[in-house]
Amino acid sequence: MIYPKVSAWQEVWLQLISHQVGLAATYLELMRADCTIPVSAWQPGQRVGVAAIGTVIRSDRPDLEVGDLVQSMTGWSQYSADPAGSYLKLDRDLFADPGYHLGQGPTAYYGMADVAAVGEGDVVFVSGAAGGVGSLAGQIAKCLGAARMIGSAGSPARADYLVNELGYDAAFDYHDGPAAQRLKEFAPEGISVSFDIVGGEQYDAALQAARPEARFALCGSLSSQLGDASERFPQPDRTAAEAKGIELLPFSCHHTPDQIAAWREHFSTWLSQGRFVYPQTVLESRIEDVPQAFLSLLQGSYRGNVSVRLR
Repeated sequence: MIYPKVSAWQEVWLQLISHQVGLAATYLELMRADCTIPVSAWQPGQRVGVAAIGTVIRSDRPDLEVGDLVQSMTGWSQYSADPAGSYLKLDRDLFADPGYHLGQGPTAYYGMADVAAVGEGDVVFVSGAAGGVGSLAGQIAKCLGAARMIGSAGSPARADYLVNELGYDAAFDYHDGPAAQRLKEFAPEGISVSFDIVGGEQYDAALQAARPEARFALCGSLSSQLGDASERFPQPDRTAAEAKGIELLPFSCHHTPDQIAAWREHFSTWLSQGRFVYPQTVLESRIEDVPQAFLSLLQGSYRGNVSVRLR
């Protein structure tokens, strides 16, 4: 076996063999020279990707031993060697599958619990609800006490999936007529929270359906992510929002250790109570096939949180 080269600072470095790497639509934006989200864009020659789960195969640090399960942010690679402080030791017994650590739960939890402050009685709409963030966001809102959950998805099968498997009260295919009409049907008294992942027409529909003083957690703009910078992240209609007293609350997917810890604490508790389903797609593949899996993700081929388990 060929190990990666270790620097002269070997006493503070650790070597890892990766088992599973995560995929997320956000990576597309990080690859752009005109990246507009508040996270440092990747540079040419930089390793692509973010989170990976692996096992330590060499370490000179007593707190990280050979065989420990760790999470790194070293991206799409079969091996990595970095300062030991770059790796987070994981509890093998916390989740049934180590891949659960690769999900987009911190974004979904932070957006629902802290940004939108969902609570008892809220009527919540999640756009793009079958994806990595949305498939968790609706369940989080339910666990926080929301009275009704409505989601949108890209096909009838995905809409059924939201209701029958993830516990949404109602869901619709956004291709099936105006979203504003569907929201009026499913929430005749209006929504109090919108968790907006898609933007565009669905954002406008949520504005029409919103109650006065509703809260909009703005997480993304998937409906236009392939355009230029202005098209990818169009400015939301603040005039219409202000007229109804709606709070527009954009937030970043770059999370602090405390936010990640809060998600894992609640996630593990809800799983143990049988109140939560972890929606994921795990692909078995080689490291060289990961870019194609990422392209398939962008084309909407998968549901839930997507990761690649390396052969």
